[in-house]
Amino acid sequence: MSEASDLAQRLRGAVGDERVLAAIAAVPRDPFVPEFERDRAYDNVALPIACEQTISQPLVVARMLEVLQLQPTDRVLDVGTGSGYHAALLARLAAHVWTIERHPELSAQARETIAALGIDNVEFFVGDGWRGLPDYAPFDAINVAAATGQAPPAMLESQLAPGGRLVAPVGATYQRLVLTVRTEHGLERTRLEAVRFVPLVHDD
Repeated sequence: MSEASDLAQRLRGAVGDERVLAAIAAVPRDPFVPEFERDRAYDNVALPIACEQTISQPLVVARMLEVLQLQPTDRVLDVGTGSGYHAALLARLAAHVWTIERHPELSAQARETIAALGIDNVEFFVGDGWRGLPDYAPFDAINVAAATGQAPPAMLESQLAPGGRLVAPVGATYQRLVLTVRTEHGLERTRLEAVRFVPLVHDD
């Protein structure tokens, strides 16, 4: 059994979506982790990467993927590329992923890592993730991998297609995942489990 497959098995008790578990098993985590942390790549912990950012805890990544209820035809926006691990998993679960990162260094490294894995349905952008990518909207799902303060950014929610889902860590000191769904009656938000993410920085 590969280390990625073993990681997926260890997450099985907390994650029920078999497609998500299969993606975790198929995408190696170690290429997304700095060399000095590679011996911990398959531990269920967040790890530091460049630019004072982190690669998120695998359990939290898997849960965010699960609550998005991704379909093979989905168009997905990934906010906060970071290492690229989240985008790589999204790419296995959806039709196409647009991922945006404010740090050019991280975006370039993620692009290189994902290309080396043979994943070709991810487009990379450098910019202010808070604003999303309105030129490519609407999206069926939006993944936000940084804490957004007291509410999900309205500009991102506005880029959801009908039936679209957005998941984001919401809060400052104490954060919870929040799922936003665009229904025929408007936006519906559901508060989920407690998490901890670095802040989503945006331009004024």
